Amino acid sequence: MRAIEEVRRRAFRALIPPPRMPLSEWIEREMRLPEAVSALPGRVRLWPYQREIADAITDPAVERVSLVKPVRVGFSTILSGAVASYVANEPSPILVLLPTEADCRDYTVSDLEPIFEATPCLHGLLSAEADETGRNTLSSRRFPGGSLKIVAAKSPRNLRRHNVRILLMDEVDGMEVSKEGDPITLAERRTLSFANRKIIMGSTPVHEETSNVLRAYAQSDARVFEVPCKLCGSFSEIQWAHIEWATGRPETAAFRCPHCEEIVDEKYKPEMVEAGRWRATRPEVKGHAGFRLNALVSCLANASWAKLATEFVAATGHPDKLQTFVNTILAQGWRESAEELDEAGLASRRERFGLDEIPAPILMVTTGIDVQDDRLELTFLGHSRTETFVLAHMVIWGSPLDNTTWYELDELLKSRWPHPLGGTIGVDAAVIDSGDGGVTDAVYGFTRPRFNRKIMSGKGVSGFQRPAIQKSQAKGVPLFLVGVDALKAQLLSRLSRGRDIRFSDSLEPRYFEELTSERRVVRYRSGRPERVFERISGRRAECLDCFVYAIAARGLLTLDPDRREAELSQIVVSKKSSNTIRSAWLDRRA
Repeated sequence: MRAIEEVRRRAFRALIPPPRMPLSEWIEREMRLPEAVSALPGRVRLWPYQREIADAITDPAVERVSLVKPVRVGFSTILSGAVASYVANEPSPILVLLPTEADCRDYTVSDLEPIFEATPCLHGLLSAEADETGRNTLSSRRFPGGSLKIVAAKSPRNLRRHNVRILLMDEVDGMEVSKEGDPITLAERRTLSFANRKIIMGSTPVHEETSNVLRAYAQSDARVFEVPCKLCGSFSEIQWAHIEWATGRPETAAFRCPHCEEIVDEKYKPEMVEAGRWRATRPEVKGHAGFRLNALVSCLANASWAKLATEFVAATGHPDKLQTFVNTILAQGWRESAEELDEAGLASRRERFGLDEIPAPILMVTTGIDVQDDRLELTFLGHSRTETFVLAHMVIWGSPLDNTTWYELDELLKSRWPHPLGGTIGVDAAVIDSGDGGVTDAVYGFTRPRFNRKIMSGKGVSGFQRPAIQKSQAKGVPLFLVGVDALKAQLLSRLSRGRDIRFSDSLEPRYFEELTSERRVVRYRSGRPERVFERISGRRAECLDCFVYAIAARGLLTLDPDRREAELSQIVVSKKSSNTIRSAWLDRRA
């Protein structure tokens, strides 16, 4: 029995690599950044807050590392440094999981390959591995003693083919559960064969209630980065509540110490950060190191307190911009102020304007069209530099299989209306829902010859990480994919937090009932919380769908607002065309 236990102890000790140089020290001693990767090429010098994160990745006592991060703090350098160190010093099967195929290509070509080329001890270590067809691939590499796979979370089936010891995942909040399962869970299962596995996860958080990285951080020892006050020496985590500036002057932003309550100028930030430290708020948790960091400690010029305060002021009143600030600068999850909307409250905000009385700020008009069995429904949106105006909602009665229905739509989309600046304005872009298979061919037949007028076929696709609108990759199909979940979330946020969406008094009560016909809820899928929109029982949603497609159509436009304003200010009198057509036959010689 003792002999068996001794064998087990020896086997476990064999799994633990011998002590070696901390990762932070190795990165600073060995790694080089080329000009293509960094604004500061050459030998890497880590910021103080980066060093403990790096060292936790190669600490034998730590199995998991979870990092809640903003932008502008250099996590990609740590990620590449970890890959490079394992390749050079501790060869293992390594997997890097990124949200999309484009992310994988960009990381390989723009970050990893240039770093391996510029770093002497790494040069020539990675060689392309042939896939099943015998072709070399960008995302599959071999090196002495191990392999490197770079896989997209959007293709989780690729995860089933790999067993890995080192798993590195970036931007996990951009990874969604698909029909094939949760890519994060699938990736972690590929590490079960290794008792000395490493699971490193980093991300900018997106939504608080469903954030993957915030959930992982909550299970860790939850470290925060604290800096000493220049005046009293007390340590504290710099939070947005500690940044103050004179009214109307964000350039005066400074840090008010929560201990001595004195104002500390920006010029002392580098010194304070250099003396900073990480503190575990849950030291009883072992083996899972968690780090939470915001951009307020970044010493980069574009992360100065004054610059961030200016960005915050510009985002105030614009929920979509404010969410970006909260996510990418403060590294906090976004919490919506409302999960459903009050239709009566929205209806009470109606104002006197419409297609026959265009508001002066409007510079563009888009239309969203929903196709039903017996009618087409249309919403006309006007777009100013900062606001959206719901100008009208109309119904064209008739079967979508009848040419006269589409003729009436075409005439309506050709309409032009007087603009207060003196000119006229018409529909700049339109998206027609082609998702109903019974009318898809009819929609394609209408939009194909009108492509130059930016009248497009659209199909809604689920997923909160989807872009508002993008061209389908299917060859020969004139189709644009519309990220309906993301656009509905944006609508909910804008309507609940601000008043930058305005409504015409021509809109009937049923418009607001249908606009608020869906609410957002959290459901569990494959064990993970997931935000979804669900229809409120008994309500129709044509007006909501039309609004979403009209907002998506705005993404098709790249008009210069200044130029459009100048065009609308010019009154153009069209010349009356002659109805007489002279035949060349009359001029022919006898």
